[in-house]
Amino acid sequence: MAEQKVGVVGLGNMGGGIARNFKKAGVPVMVWDVMPEARNKFLETAGVEIAPPGEMAAQCTAMFYVVPATPEIASTFDGKDGVLARAAKGLVVYDFTTSDPVETKKLAARAAEKGIAYLDAGMSGGAAGADNGTLTLMVGGDKAAFERTEALLKPISKQLFHIGPSGAGHTLKLIHNMVCHTIFLATCEGARVAEAAGITTADMIKVFNTSNARSYASEVRFPKHILSGTWDARSRVYNLRKDLTMAVATAGSLNAKVPLGTVTRDFLNVAMDQGMQDTDFSHLYPRFDEIVADLGKNKK
Repeated sequence: MAEQKVGVVGLGNMGGGIARNFKKAGVPVMVWDVMPEARNKFLETAGVEIAPPGEMAAQCTAMFYVVPATPEIASTFDGKDGVLARAAKGLVVYDFTTSDPVETKKLAARAAEKGIAYLDAGMSGGAAGADNGTLTLMVGGDKAAFERTEALLKPISKQLFHIGPSGAGHTLKLIHNMVCHTIFLATCEGARVAEAAGITTADMIKVFNTSNARSYASEVRFPKHILSGTWDARSRVYNLRKDLTMAVATAGSLNAKVPLGTVTRDFLNVAMDQGMQDTDFSHLYPRFDEIVADLGKNKK
């Protein structure tokens, strides 16, 4: 594995941790980010080369895109110095974004025309998982390409699942995020009721974590990022709204009913209307009542 080179495009909260874990495992790694300050953090790092995506495609066994969405990937594909023109034989591209599966399939088809295996890999574990190399990955696309590069995923992932054909990984990620964020808001709602009854949120969370109401929200999110007073869940409200919007739309395209997911999306739309787009989403808890009040107005 040490003889195979990988590329990481996007060095933010998730991509930076992923790149560092490849380096830590002794995997030669190339990195890139459109923001100079992000890529410059790796300037003096031994074993890490800074190079644009086209150059990565020419040299790497696998590339990992950890960028906001499909358009950012597509922008690196075109031109004589782009990924499609310069890709080495057998290149495998992993799309770690949370994206519309329809657009994912289109990009995968473009890659396939050039002999590139394009795998959509939904991530779970957040920035902490990226930092610690413990991500859960749900992968869609060519299973043979996945199996060929599976060993390269070991430094960054604790759990790997090949879900199905192209688009399956991103579809499951949208479902995952819809459920995850709906549970988070339900936990916020329960805490508000507990507080109204004179029960502390801390006590409610303690009980939840030893009973059937426990969840990632109660076991990790509230203790580490809310009750601690750190407010550092490391993702913006904008990201949650983006994911829920795509999840509800995907469900609609499948004629699946998601009334709870729809309410969560509407709640996040109101939070955005209140100017919270760049706010760490842990702040949805102290702002809960204010958002609900406006949500009620919007439904009248």
